[in-house]
Amino acid sequence: MAVSLNQPVADFIAQATSGLEVSLAALKGQQVVFYFYPKDSTPGCTTEGQGFRDQHEAFLAANTQVFGISRDGLKSHENFKCKQEFPFELISDKDEALCQLFDVIKLKKLYGKEYMGVDRSTFLLDKDGVLRQEWRGVKVPGHVDAVLAAAQALNRG
Repeated sequence: MAVSLNQPVADFIAQATSGLEVSLAALKGQQVVFYFYPKDSTPGCTTEGQGFRDQHEAFLAANTQVFGISRDGLKSHENFKCKQEFPFELISDKDEALCQLFDVIKLKKLYGKEYMGVDRSTFLLDKDGVLRQEWRGVKVPGHVDAVLAAAQALNRG
C-alpha cells in the first residue's frame, strides 16, 4: 500500500550509511524529509544532495531530519556521502521496498530507451510520521528551498 497525504506512513527499518538502521518509529518527535533520487554521483543527484547539505543546519533548526534514498548500495552511498561531505545519512533501497512504499518507480526514457527508474521525489513527514507534503517529478533548482520552507512552516504549526 503506497503512502498518501495526511496519512501515517507505515513503519519500516532500512540500512543507511554510517552503519545505521533507520526506523520510522525511532524518528517520532522529529519531522523527516525523505528525498528519493535516481543514482549516486550523477550531476542532478549531486546538486540536489549539495542543496540539502548546504541547508542542513536550517533543517535541524526546524526539527527536521533529512535522508537521501536511492537503489544504490551502501558502499556507493558511503563514497558519495564522503566525497560530497553530506551531514545526513543515505538509505540503501536495493530491494526497492521504500521505492514501492512511496511509489517512486516510474517508466522513464533515456536516449529513446524505456526503463523503470526512480522518479526524483521528496516527502515531508510530521513529528507523528504523517505524510504532510510530497513533491514528485522534482526539478532540482529551487527545490531544497521549497522543502525547507515547508518544513519550517510545519514546525511552527
